[in-house]
Amino acid sequence: MNYSKDFVAASTTPLILAILKNGQSYGYAIIQKVNELSDGKMRWADGMLYPILHRLQKKEFILAIWGVSDTGRKRKYYQLTSTGEAELIEQRSNWKQLDKMLDQLAGDDDV
Repeated sequence: MNYSKDFVAASTTPLILAILKNGQSYGYAIIQKVNELSDGKMRWADGMLYPILHRLQKKEFILAIWGVSDTGRKRKYYQLTSTGEAELIEQRSNWKQLDKMLDQLAGDDDV
């Protein structure tokens, strides 16, 4: 089972913010983490991720910081801001409420 495009689109912001809550990361590592967490069911591409990262920067949910990788290459790392942390709390609350509503409508037996 793969996730629908709509579901993937709706889940990108909270997933990115949650990943960055655990510390700085860079684009490829974020993509790999999502792939790992979803057991390969949610595959993100560079072309999808970077516009979202730029949007999150404009909203001041994340910061971009240039650093150096273990191999000595320059790499852009992303870091969660306090505004981003507040947004993550809000988004998690919204997803939990949605899950509760779905359970009330469909029941846990249907999952």
